[in-house]
Amino acid sequence: MSGNFPAVQANPGPSRRQWGVFWLLLGFTFLSTTLAGLFYALGGPGPLTLLRLALSRPGVLLAGLPFSLSLVGILLAHEFGHFLACRHYGMRSTPPWFIPAPFPLTGTLGAFIRIQSPFRGLRALFDIGIAGPLAGFVFTLPVLAIGIRLSTLVPRGAFGGGGLSFGEPLLFRLAGMLMLGYAPERQDLVAHPMAMAAWIGLLATSLNLLPIWQLDGGHIAYAILGRKRQKTLSIVALVSLMGWSLAGWPTPSYLLFAAMLLVIGMRVRFHHPATLDDGEDPGAARRWLALAALAILVLSFTPVPVTISQQ
Repeated sequence: MSGNFPAVQANPGPSRRQWGVFWLLLGFTFLSTTLAGLFYALGGPGPLTLLRLALSRPGVLLAGLPFSLSLVGILLAHEFGHFLACRHYGMRSTPPWFIPAPFPLTGTLGAFIRIQSPFRGLRALFDIGIAGPLAGFVFTLPVLAIGIRLSTLVPRGAFGGGGLSFGEPLLFRLAGMLMLGYAPERQDLVAHPMAMAAWIGLLATSLNLLPIWQLDGGHIAYAILGRKRQKTLSIVALVSLMGWSLAGWPTPSYLLFAAMLLVIGMRVRFHHPATLDDGEDPGAARRWLALAALAILVLSFTPVPVTISQQ
């Protein structure tokens, strides 16, 4: 029965060691994302070229800062949204831990927190699940606005047909149209590094909001729809994601991510773990917030994130 649990007892915060890991990983990720920022600032050199350039001329790293500061800020906002919501409910969790990566496109595989306490009820599950995407999205908006304003427009196909091209989430395209007069049918948008950081932030937000298993969107769907309907929605969403990826062959955008989610789903028997009080009513306000999260998912989702074409 709801309301039969004792008052929330605040768990102690993260240990010094956990905060030490946070600062160490944050430092490495700041360096790796700054190198990734050079990729955009200098027109796409390879990772070894970027590394040699940074070692021979360290001052050039300044050109990567608009990207790294923007992207790390977005990821910090997302994960601290979860972390502070956990603290609000007296739940134990680690600080945000970043994953640096030597990839020119991002410089990181994202960040995460480990929640080490059970969810007390549906309200805590919902609030902790939605806090990250909301905080990250709010931080992304000014980064997107500044980045789009600093971007440029060129005639469509001005750079030829080869190389990398990036898909545009609906919000990204709308921002370009409103702020620059972007006309996708006859123009290409050459994105400023800050705009690319916002693009990655929108991509991360949309993936986290998918209503699958224990993603943030899965937490939200479980709290609003219940255990059985959330399981059905998870399976439908995963199958749709895999089908969407295969339809985009030879660029199966989300196939690896979908395969990872499938493995996780098999481990949990395609169920989201129960909370301590699954009978709790999340309330009308949270149902409206769930619709807002759905709108953010639609605005942020990129059907085909990256395509590689030959001249």
